[in-house]
Amino acid sequence: MLEQEFRKKEIRQPHHNAIALCADIKQWRVLSPGFTISVLGLLRVLGIGACAGDPPATYQPMATVEELMRTLIDPPADAVWDAIFTEATTDGIIETRPETQGDWNRLRRHALTLAEATNLLGIPDRRIAGPDSRSELPGIDLHPDAIQQLLTENWALWVSAVEMLQRTSVTLVDANDNQDIDALLVASAELDLACENCHSQFWYPGQGDPRPAQNPQP
Repeated sequence: MLEQEFRKKEIRQPHHNAIALCADIKQWRVLSPGFTISVLGLLRVLGIGACAGDPPATYQPMATVEELMRTLIDPPADAVWDAIFTEATTDGIIETRPETQGDWNRLRRHALTLAEATNLLGIPDRRIAGPDSRSELPGIDLHPDAIQQLLTENWALWVSAVEMLQRTSVTLVDANDNQDIDALLVASAELDLACENCHSQFWYPGQGDPRPAQNPQP
């Protein structure tokens, strides 16, 4: 009878496991006190100690959004754009594409880094910038304190922008894994759009894109 009860509980659905374990231990205690002790000992060895009521894991962000952008977001994004682009020159059209397996491996590392680093932007209570940070383009981009207030008041909008960047990063990884040049070109353009979508809402809202034109007119 005890063996049958144990086998029944082994086939519970995964998302019920934590609650089921706590409930099952209570049932086992009624069935056999000695068996309960053995089960609890086994759970401790396996590291299974999280039952309903345990406090959830908390995150303690250390880097600011500005630091994440400079160290973990911008570098891999720039590497993606540098790895696949088309340039018109006086000598003709120059196309840069990944050619060797090493090129594809490096591009995948950059795309994967971007996809994972984007997750960090969605952690609540992360500061936009440190106390010494200043606007790089006064009158065009917002002061860090203004960006912080905008983010706090529009958290759902921020999360939406982060999710857009995340989806684009995953698309980059998939296109790279398939070594699909056309898909990479599309994903690269979508990456630029995702970045601009966030910047135009939080960095320089209402001011347009402050980046210099690629081909300024004389």
